[in-house]
Formats: sequence, C-alpha cells, structure tokens
Amino acid sequence: MLKIELHNLWFHAHHGLYEEEKVLGGNFNMDITLFYQPRGIPNQISDTVDYSAVYALVKNRMTKPEPLLETLVMNICNEILEKFSIAEEITVSIKKTTPPIIGFTGSVSVTYTTNRKAGI
Repeated sequence: MLKIELHNLWFHAHHGLYEEEKVLGGNFNMDITLFYQPRGIPNQISDTVDYSAVYALVKNRMTKPEPLLETLVMNICNEILEKFSIAEEITVSIKKTTPPIIGFTGSVSVTYTTNRKAGI
C-alpha cells in the first residue's frame, strides 16, 4: 500500500450549530491520509492520487456550512472516495481550534476512517 498524507490544512469556515459560528466562522485544521495499491511504480500523476486535486475538493467542501463536524468529515471522505477510484482507504481529521465552549481552552476534533469496502 502507498500512503499519501496532507497535513495541517488550515481553513476559515462557517461550520457549527451556533449562530456566531454561522456568522463569524471559525478556524479549522485538517489532516488527510489515504491509501492505495499502486499498479507498478507511479511515473505520472494519473498513476496516483493527485493531492492538489484532493486539496481543491476539500477547499471547495469547506465553503459549504455544516452544523456538525461529523457530517462534514464523512462527506469529505465519501467525496474523495467517489472522485479517486484508486483510493482504497481514507482518514480525515478535522479540528475546530476555538470551539464556542465557555471556559474551554482547548480544541475539539472529529476523525473518520472508511474504506471502499465499507461503501460510500
């Protein structure tokens, strides 16, 4: 298996349940890991998963507000599996860096792992 990782992707987006999140937005950090079995040694971008295309897909998806990170992370995984037929397994982790929780000084994250066998 070959593993491709995109680390520390930062987005300002409007995901969340609360009105201030919908209006002001918040900062999100994302990591993506995907696996595929190459058919020989990749020599061209068509032999692999184009991580710039993965980033473009995710960047576009982040512009579509979702109330729950769980929904967002599952939609991103499913869209990547749909677009890149060579991808066999994917993990996406999304971190909300400043959640609107009174007195809370940390961050929260949701991670989802799925594979082609699990279905989309």
